[in-house]
Amino acid sequence: MTIHDRPFGRYFEDFEVGDVYKHWPGKTITEYDDHLFCMITMNHHPVHTNAWFAEHESPHGKNLVVGNLVYSMALGMSVPDVSGSAIANLEVETLRHSKPTFHGDTIYAETRVVEKRESTTKGDRGVVKVETKAFNQHGDEVCYFTRKVMVWKREGAPQRRRPYAADVWS
Repeated sequence: MTIHDRPFGRYFEDFEVGDVYKHWPGKTITEYDDHLFCMITMNHHPVHTNAWFAEHESPHGKNLVVGNLVYSMALGMSVPDVSGSAIANLEVETLRHSKPTFHGDTIYAETRVVEKRESTTKGDRGVVKVETKAFNQHGDEVCYFTRKVMVWKREGAPQRRRPYAADVWS
């Protein structure tokens, strides 16, 4: 019997400058997704939530997806490949919305490692800088951001445990 323990995030040693992670799967943003995110985050701008307003009083003629939802989705897509075992997200240096996103658009994301450095104060970790691009179903870049993530070195990382016995299939 083989036990497959899915990797979730990476250790400092796993990152190489220039590596690209193509995150999977993409996600279609529904009107419901956008409205819920707007309500949760208290962004009540009518260009996101009022179809009549968007049609008659906005330059796009239809509802826009709130930018922070697009950013959050791309960031979330990157977690299994980049920061799933991170100690902390330290900084978002750049955040740019390149093109509008609309209800029904499908978002995909990719991340590239820009730089990495060992911690100067704690030997069990390091800092990795990555840049992430989000694309719609037409291949248009709709969002770009860079961030710094503090990650464990393999030997310093806490062991992943589960709250039940390891021999459940015995």
